Amino acid sequence: MAEEKPEAQRNVVLVGRKPVMNYVVACVTFFNQGYNGIVVKARGTAISKAVDTVELLRRAFVKDLVIKNITIGTETVEREDRKSNVSTMEITLEKPAPSG
Repeated sequence: MAEEKPEAQRNVVLVGRKPVMNYVVACVTFFNQGYNGIVVKARGTAISKAVDTVELLRRAFVKDLVIKNITIGTETVEREDRKSNVSTMEITLEKPAPSG
């Protein structure tokens, strides 16, 4: 049996090393599954890819997409020999419910 993710993590897209279109498709999939809101998260150099993902999503796939919130921060990551700070960004997106 598949393990259920906590409700807070079901609508999160973690941006990493894959091509931007992979993350755009993941976002569109969430919206098609009935989610009205999703969160795009990224760290470090992937932050620019997260911004590209949201912009492409907004301009080409979900025209009425609303950026509800953008949160930035810093996480301390422990490496083998040192600690380093990594920038983080979360972009909260919302698709308005269809009127009618």
